[in-house]
Amino acid sequence: MLLNKRISVWYFVKQIKFQIVLIVSFAFLIGFLDDIDFLKKITIPLSIPALLGTAVSLLLAFRTAQSYERWWEARTVWGAIVNDSRSFMRLIKQFFPNSENDTSEFAERHIIWLNALGESLRKVPFSIRVREYLESQNINALNIPNALLDKHSDHLRKLAEQENLSEYKLVQMNDMVIRFCDSMGKCERLKNTVFPRAYSILLHTLIYVFAFLLPFGLEDSQLGVEIATTIIVPVIFIAIEKTAIIMQDPFENTPVDTPMTSLAKTIEINLLQMIGEKNVPVKEVSTRYYEM
Repeated sequence: MLLNKRISVWYFVKQIKFQIVLIVSFAFLIGFLDDIDFLKKITIPLSIPALLGTAVSLLLAFRTAQSYERWWEARTVWGAIVNDSRSFMRLIKQFFPNSENDTSEFAERHIIWLNALGESLRKVPFSIRVREYLESQNINALNIPNALLDKHSDHLRKLAEQENLSEYKLVQMNDMVIRFCDSMGKCERLKNTVFPRAYSILLHTLIYVFAFLLPFGLEDSQLGVEIATTIIVPVIFIAIEKTAIIMQDPFENTPVDTPMTSLAKTIEINLLQMIGEKNVPVKEVSTRYYEM
């Protein structure tokens, strides 16, 4: 499970509370006004709301599929970061077996890079740990994660000169840094590419038009059923759309975003164990991903 099991249903309800209030108010208003003779005469074939509901369903299916694709791509990118981080440290140990201080420096810098990348994607202030490292290394750049990767490259170049590393091995090491840069770029693309606003406006409009037409296509003999149907069906559509909206932004620091903090902690534990560090942090069994 990627999602926090402690996520409350009320969190989701809060996301659509305004729409729920609007739909419920409209349904009861139509129900109470249904006794007016003028409104009783207004009827439309049920096939019209049904046709409109079908169109909304198709649009929602596309929206949900695209949102899930973005969410899964973000998780896949971070899965690649996990694997590449382990491979990177394994190559460092293999190619520079006599440089324990340098190995530890690579591990520390990479851990900071992981945390800095997650925090920059969530657009939250850097943690104390990241800030202290940046100050100690005198790193000041517009894109901090990219600057940390530059430090990786510079360090590799110096070590390659000292250890007389072969060109083939150096290419392997540089390829790992390039893969980190590529993963970072994919995350930034997902973060900065927004879902077309026109599509959301169209979908919202169709849902509310459907909610408005639905009671005029139902039988007036059973008022309670009419009100309940007018509430339940549009609210289901709104809930599905809100689910898609939440999933389409996998780096927004919400309970359903990519668990970058948990993944960074996993990588940190792995790297420290690989370099023989004895003081390794213990990962909690249940990690809270929502950190706002």
